[in-house]
Amino acid sequence: MQKPQVVIMAAGLGSRFGGLKQMAPVDPQNHWIIDFSIFDAVRAGFGKIILIVKPENEALFRDTLGKRVGGAAEIEYVHQLPEILPAGFSIPEGRVKPWGTGHAVLCAKDAITAPFAVINADDFYGKGAFKTLYDYLVSPHPAHEYAMVGYQVENTLTENGHVARGVCAMDPTGQFLTGIVERTHIEPRDGGAAYTEDDGQTFTFLPAGTTVSMNFWGFTPDILTEIENRFAGFLAENLPKNPLKCEYFLPLIPNQLIAEGKAKVRVLPCPEKWYGVTYQPDMPQVQAAIARMKREGIYPDSLW
Repeated sequence: MQKPQVVIMAAGLGSRFGGLKQMAPVDPQNHWIIDFSIFDAVRAGFGKIILIVKPENEALFRDTLGKRVGGAAEIEYVHQLPEILPAGFSIPEGRVKPWGTGHAVLCAKDAITAPFAVINADDFYGKGAFKTLYDYLVSPHPAHEYAMVGYQVENTLTENGHVARGVCAMDPTGQFLTGIVERTHIEPRDGGAAYTEDDGQTFTFLPAGTTVSMNFWGFTPDILTEIENRFAGFLAENLPKNPLKCEYFLPLIPNQLIAEGKAKVRVLPCPEKWYGVTYQPDMPQVQAAIARMKREGIYPDSLW
């Protein structure tokens, strides 16, 4: 059996941060958050790293991240191209936004040859999360059972603004996902968090311990057929309504498969704190957290 692989989605625009946040150094050694994800993945046992980038950014990734990592990990670069669309569809005039995380994984389908994890490039997931998902992917489990690393909502927030999170509904056993609802405006609150759907006029409380998705998934390659087959239907429904901004988000696919009874998603609980750079003022907090983890021996000063 091939080693599980890691798909890293690094083609996003980073609009809220202001610039290409995936390439912002987070320590004096000029590591990016992606460096730590690759380091954690390799030491957990993962094999090939599949890095999804914009074509115009590949050379920059190769000359920086690629050179740093060297032979410590195999990196394959894949382009998220807006023209990769089902037959009968074309890019709407004026559209510049990528087609979303589901489309990103679809663009990598020819590079994926083993069970795989999917992560965001600008999220710091933690050493334990990678080990937990790796152990799941190499263990026996039923066909059409996938996995998602679930974080506690209070461990995924920033003090510098609101965040979007996939709020998870669980079955009575607390082991399997029954659905994810994307909440695009979540803020910290005492004892948990709260989200609004009406621009802050009303808020709904989420108690501490509520499971949320940070787009850390574990799949077998058969999911790629489902992602591809469902894309045309998504476009047919959403392009007329929102041609410039609709996005084919990855969680849509497992959500649909669960609702149709065609797949199950096991939730792997993760008590670790997530770190990310959603906004510019988040950076000092991320840098301080990484410095602390280095002092504690979780990471060496120089990863490579």
